[in-house]
Amino acid sequence: MKKAIVIGATSGIGKELAKILSKEGYKVGISGRRNQLLEAIQSEDPQAFEILQLDIVETETLQEKLDDLVDKLGGMDLLVISSGTGELNPLLDFNIEKTTIDTNITGFTFIADWAFRYFEKQNSGHLVAITSIAGLRGNHITPSYNATKSCQINYLEGLRQKARKSKQDITVTDVRPGFVATDMAKGEGQFWVATPEKAARQLFVAIRRKKRTAYITKRWSLIALLLKILPKRMYEKM
Repeated sequence: MKKAIVIGATSGIGKELAKILSKEGYKVGISGRRNQLLEAIQSEDPQAFEILQLDIVETETLQEKLDDLVDKLGGMDLLVISSGTGELNPLLDFNIEKTTIDTNITGFTFIADWAFRYFEKQNSGHLVAITSIAGLRGNHITPSYNATKSCQINYLEGLRQKARKSKQDITVTDVRPGFVATDMAKGEGQFWVATPEKAARQLFVAIRRKKRTAYITKRWSLIALLLKILPKRMYEKM
């Protein structure tokens, strides 16, 4: 039986993916800040899930907690980082920016590094992170969110390059959603909004195919292409 850990599984894409993984025969470790929600998922199939309450910004305790979860699972083949935060911040409230940075950069980096080191020791593994199409360009009302997602995208690319150079069997997958109907989806003008269930199904396909980069839903690859080629002067007027 393969073992997987989903960081940020109390709701949204992470929750739905954890359920899919369990149905596909994985033993799944689920983590999040809200223990009651983790227990509710575990109650659906107590044999399939191990739970761990944690907040990824509390980096001083993460190592011990994550190591303990792996011991309970009996190993780890797959780790998915689904935890993140982002708020509209047109007034540049620093507290909002700091919370976003602490979660999406500091916490993310700790988890990614811990997982990568584990996979290096066993010479195999699959690291998956849910970044965002927002990481491709800046945004005037969510400056820290877009910037932190850009950091994640580049960090994953660095880890992928590191795995290739070491010639180890480590896969790194960068999943970039557009709009998904979760608490993270804020602001007006949303379109092509996917349900968490649909997003999780497409995410699982990307995991199974060991894709380097995947857009959710797939049509968002068209928006990604547009964002990449749009001239800076034109983008700044938007």
